[in-house]
Amino acid sequence: MTRTDREVPQGHPVDPESRIVLGPDDIARALRRIAHEILESNKGAEDLVLLGIPSRGVTLAQRLAVLIEEVEGTAVPVGSLDITLHRDDLRSQPTRTPMRTEIPGCGVDGMVVVLVDDVLYSGRTVRAALDALSDLGRPKAVRLAVLVDRGHRELPIRADHVGKNLPTSHAEKVQVRLRAHDGIEDTVRIAAGPSHVGGR
Repeated sequence: MTRTDREVPQGHPVDPESRIVLGPDDIARALRRIAHEILESNKGAEDLVLLGIPSRGVTLAQRLAVLIEEVEGTAVPVGSLDITLHRDDLRSQPTRTPMRTEIPGCGVDGMVVVLVDDVLYSGRTVRAALDALSDLGRPKAVRLAVLVDRGHRELPIRADHVGKNLPTSHAEKVQVRLRAHDGIEDTVRIAAGPSHVGGR
């Protein structure tokens, strides 16, 4: 599997040939809607845990937690879930450096865990996240929230909460930039790029 646009290091320059499909206001509205959907689905904030998939998924999870607290007046535990050692391309790219998993003190047993990521593509990242989560405990339920669903699934995985369905070709890249992570304005762009085998 080749390196995807979602693994670009922090601070990577924006492709000047790319086009913006979501701006800061669009992203803010999408996250607010996702936060309300999560609360509606869960009938409140009780037993909720948000786990972001590094790297931008963690930033999005933190923003969702703030929005949920604004609505419910209840702080929702937030953490991060490293999937490095559960990826199915680890043999072909064994030099990957594990990131840090941070699980809130409440743990995941008996909780409703919402996995948060920026882009849903083939579904392989989510499969790895489910494997990593199973090592940590037994949640009551697991749901998936993504900012962008770009299609091209290779596994039977579906997001429960989607900010934007964005049909793309394999020959395009989806570039998510978040101010808190990248130091530039929140945007989602589509850029021309080589076809990816596999993906996330």
